[in-house]
Amino acid sequence: MKPLIIALALILAAPLPAYAGPRTPRDLRDLAHQQGIRIGTAVDVAALRGEADYRDRLNREFNHVTAENAMKWESVEPERGVYTWADADAVVHNAQRNRQRVRGHTLVWHNQLPAWLTSGVADGTIGADELREILRDHITTQVRRYKGKIRAWDVVNEVVEEDGSMRQSIWLTHLGPGYIADAFRWAHRADPHAKLYVNDFNLEWNAPKIETTLSLVKDLQARGVPIDGIGFQGHLGIQYDYPGDWANVMRRFADLGLEVAITELDVRMVMPVTEEKLATQADYYRRALTDCLSVEACQELTVWGFTDRHSWVPGWFAGEGSACLLDENLTPKPAYRALLGVRA
Repeated sequence: MKPLIIALALILAAPLPAYAGPRTPRDLRDLAHQQGIRIGTAVDVAALRGEADYRDRLNREFNHVTAENAMKWESVEPERGVYTWADADAVVHNAQRNRQRVRGHTLVWHNQLPAWLTSGVADGTIGADELREILRDHITTQVRRYKGKIRAWDVVNEVVEEDGSMRQSIWLTHLGPGYIADAFRWAHRADPHAKLYVNDFNLEWNAPKIETTLSLVKDLQARGVPIDGIGFQGHLGIQYDYPGDWANVMRRFADLGLEVAITELDVRMVMPVTEEKLATQADYYRRALTDCLSVEACQELTVWGFTDRHSWVPGWFAGEGSACLLDENLTPKPAYRALLGVRA
């Protein structure tokens, strides 16, 4: 036994190897697992069906998904009472097969409404009482269909103007501000376990919008309305300063007991692309994830599309683009590698 004891003593006396720190994640899904967060993307349903490389990358990289357009009102109910679920179902079914959770987007918005609804309100054939019934039926039907399959819903989207006033949508004009509380209550009744969110853009930095949204949340909570989360869209551009107080704004909402999510992150630039611009873009993506990870209540970071092949940006911002983590050929940019390097 003596040689064995000597060998054991030598082993115990040997210096331990230096700790190299956590390993670099293989991909975004691995990063999400390491950091205990959901990392998601908006899904282009046509690309999901028709592009194998897009589909493979989507399912390898992300553990959370949002239907980019397939769950919006004009998509699911283009004719009154006639629902077309095929695109939304495709997103949900693909997510279920690939261990991805789903954000439902969106139940109440002032855009992408079907023509039958907007024209009926405009010409007076749909009055206020009927409009309220239509809204209730739409929310109830959609949320019930996906009961248990949607982790979180963007119940109301972009309800505050840039000056801090409430958005003058057909909902506010014809139903009054109570439509927001109604929407949350109807959604909760249809799926009591789904997280229910307010979602908005420029909430990262716009002080009037921040204050109004905080007041809105407090008012809903005071009235016992079931609201669970706040969504910061995060549509950024490198020609503007990064919203340096973003983490503190997140904490103000978290202090109200809300779950926090970055729901639509992209970082556009004025074309053409340069290495310097890509480096700045990478820094913005890195800072967004770092801010989220610094706030315990921040549960999700979702990018609004992961490849420039299908980005919404060039169609909305003339002369701008290259906003996503991967280029048109699905080649990772510095921003992708910057995310993999983030540590909580």
